[in-house]
Amino acid sequence: MEKLEKDVLNINNKTFPSRLMLGTGKYRTLKEAQNSINYSKASIVTVAIRRAQNSKVLGKSNLIDGLDWTKVWLLPNTAGCETCEDAIRVAFLGREMARRLGQLDNNFVKLEVIPDPKYLMPDPIGTLKAAEYLIKKKFTVLPYINSDPVLAKQLEEIGCATVMPLGSPIGSGQGLQNVSNLQIIIDNAKIPVIIDAGIGTASEANQAMEMGASAVLLNTAVAKALSPEYMAQAMRLGVMSGRMAYLSGRMERKLVAQSSSSSYGILT
Repeated sequence: MEKLEKDVLNINNKTFPSRLMLGTGKYRTLKEAQNSINYSKASIVTVAIRRAQNSKVLGKSNLIDGLDWTKVWLLPNTAGCETCEDAIRVAFLGREMARRLGQLDNNFVKLEVIPDPKYLMPDPIGTLKAAEYLIKKKFTVLPYINSDPVLAKQLEEIGCATVMPLGSPIGSGQGLQNVSNLQIIIDNAKIPVIIDAGIGTASEANQAMEMGASAVLLNTAVAKALSPEYMAQAMRLGVMSGRMAYLSGRMERKLVAQSSSSSYGILT
């Protein structure tokens, strides 16, 4: 347990004790959202800047006002942006929101460029173009991408702080549908790989972490559960368990059975 406590998530030289990131959308009530975030013990909470813009108080929503931002890190996201240019504009709004919440050194942005309203698949070219620009403007860019190992490596090479490949389409709850590509991305990355989108339950979060992912980000699986608060706790434990299993190193798979008891001393 001591080893796990020292095993923190590092993104661009900033450390976080939890490897679970949680979204703030789709909850039935404000209280459910607040409780779920608290029970999850997530270190990073992501907020869609477009949605937050519609609030009355300086770009803050009621949920934003209700969280203790000295304990959680804001990850502004560009959800709803269909073009590179739109995502860049919203990223700057997100950085301003972080400043207003007192996180003066927060340059994080979860970069989403999604032109397809039906399947919500990210645009690889628009994402790469926007990432290049934002990195030059001193943003810590966490790009949301399809499970594309080539694109993941390109984003790493231009200076992205992480890559965030989807497990399956946003909000689908289908789990990890392209395990082979996700494993290639994890095995070849020198930056954190955060599995984002598609996780529906704690066993799937556990699976992502056992593969060697650095963290998982999820929203719908908690917000749409019958008990979001319970599911938030389940996700926290699933992520912790998966990380512990990964660090432990699983046993070798064998084609034949092997007795767990020694044959020494057996009477013949």
